[in-house]
Amino acid sequence: MAKQGTSSVVPRLRFPEFREADGWKPKTLGNVCRPQQWATISGSALSDIGFPVYGANGFIGFYTAYNHEFETVAVTCRGSTCGEVLLIPEKSYITGNSMCLDDIDAARNSYHFVYHVLKHRGFRDVISGSAQPQIVGNAIRKVRIAVPVIEEQQKIANCLTSLDEVMAAQGWKVEALKAHKRGLMQQLFPREGETRPRLRFPEFRNAPEWRPCVLGEVTLIVRGGSPRPIDDFLTHESGGLNWLKIGDVDREAKYVTKTEDKVRPEALSKTRVIQSGDFILSNSMSFGRPYISTIETCIHDGWIAVTSIPADLNRDFLYYSILSARSQKYFVDQAAGSGVQNLNKDIIKLLPLELPSEDEQQRIADCLSSLDTQITAESHQLAALKTHKQGLMQQLFPAPDGAGA
Repeated sequence: MAKQGTSSVVPRLRFPEFREADGWKPKTLGNVCRPQQWATISGSALSDIGFPVYGANGFIGFYTAYNHEFETVAVTCRGSTCGEVLLIPEKSYITGNSMCLDDIDAARNSYHFVYHVLKHRGFRDVISGSAQPQIVGNAIRKVRIAVPVIEEQQKIANCLTSLDEVMAAQGWKVEALKAHKRGLMQQLFPREGETRPRLRFPEFRNAPEWRPCVLGEVTLIVRGGSPRPIDDFLTHESGGLNWLKIGDVDREAKYVTKTEDKVRPEALSKTRVIQSGDFILSNSMSFGRPYISTIETCIHDGWIAVTSIPADLNRDFLYYSILSARSQKYFVDQAAGSGVQNLNKDIIKLLPLELPSEDEQQRIADCLSSLDTQITAESHQLAALKTHKQGLMQQLFPAPDGAGA
């Protein structure tokens, strides 16, 4: 058993060489470091070269000077990101929108350990204000953490830092695949005013030009409907109809697979039902992003549906065509409204399309679907790494009732 004093705590998981070591000692951040705020920098003083600058939103640009020569830890103390913990590289400028944890004594405390323990702990309990969240210096100084001997700190820090590096590499892989997909789509679909893509698969290089049309010529575009008040129509009965809300759809998803709520059959006269295989697009906020429904569901008036898709129009090809940079630019250019931009079905009906043969549609759809499958698999791997790290940190650091760590 680990030796414990009356005020010490121990985590549930320790490296073998520390299992018989003393418990962790509760300390305040004021005992571990010297929280300090520096002067802010006006946006006009930032440039594209110089030393990196970190503020309430993390990295914000470059400046001609730095106020920290060595790598350190900072906590954002203002705005929507208040309480974020940042690992700041050497020769950086930390603005007054972040609290720098200066003078972390290397002989007694690893700044990488401090970074990880604060990421685990969080700062919700010391954030004040709702309209303008902030953390004041005195509150930072009183934050309590539990600290082991320097050797155990370094062991934990090395473990979590190595895991962060693996996660970063996996994140870069995912982003590289997404960038590759965006670039490939720009080549596989014709540009505005053109009827041939810049890149065609070898078997189609001598094929005819793509046929121009608009979406409303080849499909039926309809708007959803909302029975009101909606609470009067929601039901938990088995005979209820699926009711699709914006929150039911993951922004990065391709398919609609389920809904959280159902409505009574009496809502049918006031809404719209779509079938499996139909498309939906949001007509406001993140407008124009297509999704393919795999279920029959009612949709409210925040959705516009693309239905009656003919058999000779490949659904996956149509999905990627609507998702292409050219189509998305069309939606942005045509969106009405000044505050919250939105689309209507007439704008969507006039979306320009170019259609190749069914075989070429299938070839393009297969290529991009395969790439999406790879992106999804790598994204799941990244999510698994994040979950693993979260669970590991819960084991490596004492529970919250142990000095707030």
